[in-house]
Amino acid sequence: MRAFLTGITGQDGAYLSEYLINKGYEVHGTVRRSSSVNTERIDHMIAKYSNEDKLKLHYSDLLDSSSLTNLINKIQPDEIYNLGAQSHVSVSFSNPILTTQIGTIGSIALLEAVKNADKKIKFYQASSSEMFGGGSREILNENSHFDPKSPYGASKVFAHDLTKIYRESYNLFAVNGILFNHESPLRGETFVTRKISKAVGRIHVGIQEKLTLGNLDASRDWGYAKDYIEAMWMMMQFSTAEDWVIATGITKTVRDFVKEAFDYVNLDWEDYVLTSEKYMRPNEVEYLLGDATKAKEKLNWQPKVNFEELIKIMVEHDINEAKKDLALLKDNLISPTWEYPKKV
Repeated sequence: MRAFLTGITGQDGAYLSEYLINKGYEVHGTVRRSSSVNTERIDHMIAKYSNEDKLKLHYSDLLDSSSLTNLINKIQPDEIYNLGAQSHVSVSFSNPILTTQIGTIGSIALLEAVKNADKKIKFYQASSSEMFGGGSREILNENSHFDPKSPYGASKVFAHDLTKIYRESYNLFAVNGILFNHESPLRGETFVTRKISKAVGRIHVGIQEKLTLGNLDASRDWGYAKDYIEAMWMMMQFSTAEDWVIATGITKTVRDFVKEAFDYVNLDWEDYVLTSEKYMRPNEVEYLLGDATKAKEKLNWQPKVNFEELIKIMVEHDINEAKKDLALLKDNLISPTWEYPKKV
């Protein structure tokens, strides 16, 4: 089996590529031809699998439809996972054009390539709970109304609807995975959960004094990324192409996440956490709670890692990272790049 991934250097792409390789897949991924490309999340796989032809990287860009089409025709994958995006919701307000272009042009190019391919290719579109908007406190499933509150959410609705249109119009095996928030130690450090776990690690080892956050009352359905990428693969193995919500069915506030993370290192979060308007979104999604009943019943999928275990995984990882930073600081090999650094 051969899989083609966009967004392979992101959290989900890194976990999914390793998951697929372990299942015997040959994995192909795209990276942008840029000096700023960061392959840190997959460097260990590049070293381990590249010479075995299990992992191959190709220069391409979601804004370059011709290069994507050429790659699909050359690689002839059995499955395509479209995970690439400008996925930071707050950034989508400051850079809405690029966010929308990345979220839409790449999807069109890939679906066109699948439609015109000589072989039957399965297609996965990474949809998002941000499409729902969180304007009410209802439990959200595959039939719930979309009401996005950000350029990122709007771009995801476009790609989601387009995937359904191509599925119904051209009889493609094209699925939408509506994944609610899923976190891990590979989450980007500007995302609130990772910002919290990184700060807790640094405060715990004595190299940071305070943490600044935005809306502590925003409520999310948080799961573990490794559980969610397994669901992606399961959707693609199902007998028919459908849309699927993946969620834990439990919602927690940012405040809950902060308290649990600081409790893990026996600290009172209120002694360390500040709030600032700087980190408030222009149009906040207040509440998201997903219903994954369909995936549980039809795919036999279940989340394995609960909220407390997720935070333990992230904080333990970032305590170890902070200890490395502490050693480097003591040897004057790095300077702090985080807020409120503490002298060592």
